[in-house]
Amino acid sequence: MELVTILGSTGSIGVSTLDVLAREPDRFRVFALTANTGVADMLQQVMAVRPRFAVMRCEQSAEQLRQALADKQVDETEVLAGERSLCEVAAAREVDVVMAAIVGGAGLEPTLAAVNAGKKVLLANKEALVMAGQLFMDAVEEANAVLLPIDSEHNAIFQCLDDGSRRDLPSQGVKRILLTGSGGPFRETPAEKLLHVTPDQACAHPNWSMGRKISVDSATMMNKGLELIEACWLFDTPAENIDVVVHPQSIIHSMVEYIDGSVLAQLGNPDMRTPIAHALAWPERMPSGVGSLDIIAQGRLDFEAPDEVRFPCLRLAREAVERGGTSAILLNAANEVAVAAFLAGELAFPAIAEVIESVMNSVAVVEPNSLDAVKLADREARAAAVAEVKRRQAENK
Repeated sequence: MELVTILGSTGSIGVSTLDVLAREPDRFRVFALTANTGVADMLQQVMAVRPRFAVMRCEQSAEQLRQALADKQVDETEVLAGERSLCEVAAAREVDVVMAAIVGGAGLEPTLAAVNAGKKVLLANKEALVMAGQLFMDAVEEANAVLLPIDSEHNAIFQCLDDGSRRDLPSQGVKRILLTGSGGPFRETPAEKLLHVTPDQACAHPNWSMGRKISVDSATMMNKGLELIEACWLFDTPAENIDVVVHPQSIIHSMVEYIDGSVLAQLGNPDMRTPIAHALAWPERMPSGVGSLDIIAQGRLDFEAPDEVRFPCLRLAREAVERGGTSAILLNAANEVAVAAFLAGELAFPAIAEVIESVMNSVAVVEPNSLDAVKLADREARAAAVAEVKRRQAENK
């Protein structure tokens, strides 16, 4: 029996993980669930799986959950609060597997705690590598942790490698990685109309069911930019060996090209339960609950180059890789602030990229040689992004 902690259990990845785990009750048991403020969703999950711990980042939410569980006379689940508690349930001695699915920079420290404890870490929080790539990968090696990618693209690449190894790709004969992306809901929208798109339109992804922040990232293609940076760290390869390919059907999740001309692709229905089940069972296989891919009914698979004029976030991500240092931290932090402002109706859709570029050009780039340096760069970038959003709001009044 393997004990599992799910960081970010009420999000889309967390919900899918619980669905997969429920199919293998004799193999897995939930040790801890964590969330930010979603008391109602957490209460429902606790009632269903009865974990040893339920952790809310927000203390007030934790107290509400304690009262709700007391009212239902549930006493086998202890409710904890705060980031320290998130780290504790990620690193707990009893835990075998940690699903790292907290969205954004907030997931960095709990995920690192799991890595430092030598856990089998299922990485769905791409920002952890974007923000602290070298520190993170060094910690994986030093703690002898097992790191398995959950993003469908990186999981596909992992499956396409000869021996599942993430390192030293040239020795495996790998020439390049083809990172696929759907192009999001605005792939064919004229650039001049993007000024007036709404948050709901940006969150209406044609293929995937995701949270609102990630959905906006898909609409701007920043999600693909962050995945490019993540792929560089995961597979120890330079950005020039990674090509982004727009694939509207989201059936091929990514490809690997070898020096002999072979191109291996991993295909499947667009359902995150597939990579989740693959990583949970690795190096074995187990059912995920996902239906078989009907390739005949699908009929066709299309591919095109990304439009970096319409989607400048992809260009900015490549620039962050080229500049190095804390550039990727600035990119990620500014994006989180800008996306939140867009979702709140405070910023136009095209201005997301403009805010990011402003921050990248105004905040000093240094070497992120410690976790404190990473956190400082993140704070500085967020402050600069907030100031830029406010400046734009004042101009538009």
